[in-house]
Amino acid sequence: MNNTVIRSLSGALFLAIMTGSLLLSPVIFALVMMASTFVMMKEYLNISLGKHYKVGSIYSIVAGLLLYALFYIVYGLGANPNLLWIMAFPVSTIFLSTLYEKNEKGEVRKEGYTNSSFLIVAVVYIALPFSLTNTILFDSSGEYTPKLLLSMFIMLWSADVGAYVFGMAFGQKRGHKLYPAISPKKSWEGFFGGMLSTLLTALILHLSGPISFPIVHTFAISLLIFIFGVFGDLAESLFKRNFGVKDSGTIMPGHGGLLDRFDGALIAFPIAIAYIKLFELI
Repeated sequence: MNNTVIRSLSGALFLAIMTGSLLLSPVIFALVMMASTFVMMKEYLNISLGKHYKVGSIYSIVAGLLLYALFYIVYGLGANPNLLWIMAFPVSTIFLSTLYEKNEKGEVRKEGYTNSSFLIVAVVYIALPFSLTNTILFDSSGEYTPKLLLSMFIMLWSADVGAYVFGMAFGQKRGHKLYPAISPKKSWEGFFGGMLSTLLTALILHLSGPISFPIVHTFAISLLIFIFGVFGDLAESLFKRNFGVKDSGTIMPGHGGLLDRFDGALIAFPIAIAYIKLFELI
């Protein structure tokens, strides 16, 4: 089957699962997000630590899933916010797991202290951004309001589409490279095409109702999502290049791993959510 067809079908299935679960039920979406967190943390730790540090990897993934669950319980079910302090235990002790990592000779791995940083980065880089989405999925009365997060996803996806279309049309042959040392295919033409696409999408979302913020804030959020989405993409590309890996995984044929699909959101969404909270838009 043609790679473009495979990529399109895989992408369509991904969009259907994301939008369908988000609109269907908070519980179903939470399960999808926790499953995605599990897969992405596993991809990240497989690339950075390989087959070693199994104890630490399991500990890190459990901590990440616990973090998401606690944010959902607090913001979705209205539980006491003090429950979030439970995370102090796994975060503070995650480095201790390297004490139980042995090499082929049965000795404690001396490089364990250095590599243990990947265990905590996996929680902060992947689990925390997804956990923070719970803070905008529910209003002050605890009612589930998925339109804002869906709009943020739509803006991010439109940025990808715009960047791809403009990049292919104007940036491939005579275009100006955006960051060739990390991502040779990205161009400034694609960058500005993605920005234009994101702004137009934000305007449509504002006029059609899913986003009820003043138009200035809507555009500001869309620009934050676009700009930091690009940074997120580049950061993940640098991470993969550092370990000589092309794709983070194989779960999405034609696309790679889930980390390849969510890389922009992992950086952009926390920034956008911080903006929303700082300006008390919800």
